[in-house]
Amino acid sequence: MNFNKAELQKETSNKASRSGGKGGQNVNKVSSKVELLFSVDNSALFTDDEKAVLNDKLQNRLNKDGLVQIICDEERSQYLNKEKAIERLIVLLTKALHKPKARKPTKVSKAAKAARLESKKINSAKKESRSKRFEE
Repeated sequence: MNFNKAELQKETSNKASRSGGKGGQNVNKVSSKVELLFSVDNSALFTDDEKAVLNDKLQNRLNKDGLVQIICDEERSQYLNKEKAIERLIVLLTKALHKPKARKPTKVSKAAKAARLESKKINSAKKESRSKRFEE
């Protein structure tokens, strides 16, 4: 499922705070760390079935308020951290909604069975010829 980044951004809320890591003095004075919060239940982008699937698959990612929380503080700019957080949310939602293809059970073909048995016969004969049996 493809998500429209702008629509998804409308349904998220952001908190910015100071973060550690690279950036020198910049880190001490600029709030570049972004905490993105997204409510699956209040979203208009998903059907009720999709919301149920998301809540089930993302239950470990939900905070106590039932929001998906994504924190990003890798970049020095707040804008880039917001962009990365949105991208992560899109990836997370896409993976959660992905339905794996159903496996179709198949049978081993007759030719494959015959080839396997033939190789077993050859191997057996090879090992039989190595044995030191003395027939009298």
